[in-house]
Amino acid sequence: MMGCDGYGQHGQGVRLPCRPHLPMRPAWLCRNCAAPWPCSRAQLDLVGEFYGHSLALALYLASCMNEAIQDQFNLGGHPDLVEMHARFLGWLSLTRRPRHRRPER
Repeated sequence: MMGCDGYGQHGQGVRLPCRPHLPMRPAWLCRNCAAPWPCSRAQLDLVGEFYGHSLALALYLASCMNEAIQDQFNLGGHPDLVEMHARFLGWLSLTRRPRHRRPER
């Protein structure tokens, strides 16, 4: 489903609408693929949606992480905060574009 332009292939060239990879609360699993959200497809979609606005993406994901942690506590769980940070924010450094260095004189 990589590169979904709003439609996926099905059978003999029939195009069906792609389902977005959004979180299902309070479990915070992907509604489409059931992987922990943000799943890899959701990460790609978020990078595209927030392109050029990396701080806004980080703030959005931090807010989602906070809500996911609170949801787990409300369900009687004890979330692993290190794992939650890696899941929601840890992958962001991989999305950074390298900065262009000025030529040395």
